[in-house]
Amino acid sequence: MVEIVTDWRGLPEGLKGAAVAIGAFDGVHRGHRAVIERARAAAERLEAPLGVVSFDPHPRRWFQPSAAPFRLMTPTQMARALAPLGVERLYLLPFDAEMAAMSDEAFARQVLAGGLGIQHAAVGFDFTYGKDRTGSPEGLRRHGEALGFSVDVTSRIDDADGLKLSSSAVREALKAGDMARTAAILGRPFAIEGEVVHGDKRGRTIGVPTANVRMGDYMRPAYGVYATRSRLPDGRVVDGVANLGLRPMYALDEPLLEVWLFDFDGDIYGQTIETELVAFLRGEMAFDGLDALRIQIDADAAAARAALTRPQPILS
Repeated sequence: MVEIVTDWRGLPEGLKGAAVAIGAFDGVHRGHRAVIERARAAAERLEAPLGVVSFDPHPRRWFQPSAAPFRLMTPTQMARALAPLGVERLYLLPFDAEMAAMSDEAFARQVLAGGLGIQHAAVGFDFTYGKDRTGSPEGLRRHGEALGFSVDVTSRIDDADGLKLSSSAVREALKAGDMARTAAILGRPFAIEGEVVHGDKRGRTIGVPTANVRMGDYMRPAYGVYATRSRLPDGRVVDGVANLGLRPMYALDEPLLEVWLFDFDGDIYGQTIETELVAFLRGEMAFDGLDALRIQIDADAAAARAALTRPQPILS
C-alpha cells in the first residue's frame, strides 16, 4: 500500500530522504512509468524509499479555475496505480498560493531539499516548475548539486509503433472514443471512480437498474454507450454496459455514468465503485419511448458481452 503524505511542511524525519519522481502524473501512463523507473533505480542504489511527488489540485486547475474538467484519475486511483511500481510514498503536495508563488530555486530549496529532504529526483524531459514555469530539468540539476540531491532526466519515450505516450494523448483518445488507443497509452483501460448516487430510477421500470456515478472533474470521454468492468466495494469485478453523457431522451443537467451491472442484485448506494470503459459501442441516441429504449439496451448489452469476451486487461 502506498502511503499518502499531504504536505511538505513539518514532516518527521521518517518521511524524508526518499528518491522521488516529480510531476503531475495524471493517468500514471507508460511515459510516466519510465520516469518512476529511473527514480526506482536510484532508490535501490541509495537504499532509500521510493516516492512520487505530485500536486493537488492539479496546477492547471489552480491557474485555470474555469477550465473544463480534465483529470484522468483521482488521488486514490493514482496511489493504487503507483503501488505495483514499487512506490512507497505519494507526496501529494497542496498546490496553493504559496506553492504557486515560489521561484524554481525556492521550490528546490524549501520543498524538495528542506521539506522532503530528498536524496534524488527523477523528472521528464518536459518538466517545468516554479513561478512562471521558469524551472527546467537542467536548472533542477544545478539546484540539486547545490542542495545535496542528484537529478536525472528521462527523454521522451514513444511506443515502438510511434504512439505518443502523454496525458494529452490520452485525452485525445478519450474524446474520440478510442478506448484501445487509450488503454495502449495508459497500459490499462481508463476508469472512473466515484460514489453511487440515486438517479431517477427509470431503468428499474424496464428491468435495467443502474449504478450512477457523477463525473466530477474527470475528463469527459466521448458521450455514448460503453462495455464496462466495475470493481465493487467487496472486490468483485462485474461486467456491464453503461451510458455516459447527458442522456438526450431524459436530459440531465450534468453528465452521468449509468452502469448496468450484469447478473448483479445488490444495494451499493453511497458506496464507491470503479468502472473501466473497455470499449465504445455507440454514441448517445434519443428514442420514441421506453419500449424502443429497452430494445436498444438489450442490443447494447449483447454487444458489450461480446466485446468483453475479447482479451482485455481487468482491474487489479
